Formats: sequence, structure tokens, C-alpha cells
Amino acid sequence: MSALVRPREGRVIAGVCAALANRFGTSATTMRIIFLVSCLLPGPQFVLYIVLWIVLPGEDRTAAPAR
Repeated sequence: MSALVRPREGRVIAGVCAALANRFGTSATTMRIIFLVSCLLPGPQFVLYIVLWIVLPGEDRTAAPAR
């Protein structure tokens, strides 16, 4: 499993769904669909997205690619 960082490539808004997809080994599109469907349910999903946007570090520009 990879580290939980917001990637520079594949972002749509903030890269939160892309980071979660990388971490759990699924596609970013699948994670985005799961997020959108979860927004139909009551709960703090949008607030959680904003919090993760703030808390998750962005991918370092100078870091070597993970192997």
C-alpha cells in the first residue's frame, strides 16, 4: 500500500479521492463515485472531504517516484 498523500497527477478538485484510491488500490473514478453516492446519505461527507483536503499532505514535487 502506498502512503496517503494527495498526488499531483490525476486530481479533479483537491486530490482527496485520488489519494484514497491509491491507498486502497482502486481507481480514482470508483472512489469519486463512492463519494458522490455517499453524499446522498445523511452525514458529514462534504465536511470530511474538506478536512482531508487540509490534513493530507500534497505529493512532494522533488520526491522520487515510489517503486
